[in-house]
Amino acid sequence: MIRIANAPCSWGALEFDLDGKAAGYSLVLDEMQKTGYAGTELGDWGFMPTDPAQLKDELSKRNLTLLGAFVPVALKDRSTHAQGVEAALKVARLLAAVEGTSPFIVLADDNGKVPERTKNAGRVSAEMGLSDAEWETFAEGTNRIAKAVKDETGLRLVFHHHCAGYVETPQEVDKLFALTDPDLVGLCLDTGHYQFGGGDPLAFLKKNAGRVWHMHFKDCQPEVAARSRREGWDYFKSVEQGVFCELGKGAVDFPAVKAELERQGFDGWIVVEQDVLPGMGSPFESALRNREYLKSIGFN
Repeated sequence: MIRIANAPCSWGALEFDLDGKAAGYSLVLDEMQKTGYAGTELGDWGFMPTDPAQLKDELSKRNLTLLGAFVPVALKDRSTHAQGVEAALKVARLLAAVEGTSPFIVLADDNGKVPERTKNAGRVSAEMGLSDAEWETFAEGTNRIAKAVKDETGLRLVFHHHCAGYVETPQEVDKLFALTDPDLVGLCLDTGHYQFGGGDPLAFLKKNAGRVWHMHFKDCQPEVAARSRREGWDYFKSVEQGVFCELGKGAVDFPAVKAELERQGFDGWIVVEQDVLPGMGSPFESALRNREYLKSIGFN
């Protein structure tokens, strides 16, 4: 059964150190429940309570399931791997205490920290990518963190490709897949990031059946993406200008993605993510419209 969740990033609660004030967790969870979602991801560490009993209580009184947490690690640098293991385990222990072994650790590069990749998000060239040796290090860290998490907590790990990081383009996603252990590392396919990064999420799903364990539904507005490339916007300017629009208003073919997920027998969570900067937009209204759109294409 496919279930529908949302995430704190749709309310501007992001892992980046940005100006502006995002809503607090209590309001975010209230509005998720009111707009018809059944689950949430954790958000950045400290956004929600980190005491398992308190967090479980906050979720249960709103009938929300905790289904994953985003953990960024600068995997290109081997010296960060041990710290990355500890960061992932800290989060995994909390998830396991609240929900058992069902949630995912959603591992990602430490996006938005490398100026060249951040400046050129949505249009990176091969010359801006990792060397073969750096790829080996990156994959080694991914496998190491996934194994540590699984061994200690039983949780599985998915990697989240992301614009403004070193795994953005379809070629980079394929490279990481080829270098990581398929029994340890799945993919969190983010339809909006994959589209903005130059890919076709439907084609990826068809080619990689079984390796996509978790889904983020995000749309990508093609005119804004084209303007971003034409005018040289950085990642944050693109987000500010609405490159990740409401579902059904961009280039991602969600009915076809839904049909392919069902054909593959996908049994998991779809997390709506409409990334906005802190204080940007009308998150409650957008969350409601996104949920209504999903109902209109058959996600009840």
